[in-house]
Amino acid sequence: MSLEFGTDVETACRFAYTHDREDTDVQLPAFLTELVSGIQAKKEELDKQITQHLKSGWTIERLTLVERNLLRLGIFEITSFDTPQLVAVNEAIELAKDFSDQKSARFINGLLSQFVTEEQ
Repeated sequence: MSLEFGTDVETACRFAYTHDREDTDVQLPAFLTELVSGIQAKKEELDKQITQHLKSGWTIERLTLVERNLLRLGIFEITSFDTPQLVAVNEAIELAKDFSDQKSARFINGLLSQFVTEEQ
């Protein structure tokens, strides 16, 4: 279930948060719904930022759904959330390793690193 396919934020968050739980009648963490609704609200802007940092000849549609969503998440956390920038990049890299592959993780790292402005 994905927002990419027209699902609303509440339904997508509930599905993701409870898919491996027996008790699905739980309160969703505010952090989760804030992230997802924020990303959804800024999706067009985030996609433009991603596109601007892709190599010549690449389009956002060429990226996998996992890569697109991890880049959106990372950029949103870096630019619009209180998450420390390097933590946001590392979270996206680790998620890429879990849900994609090492090549994707390196790609995510390279692109998101261009958005980091704080000192290490």
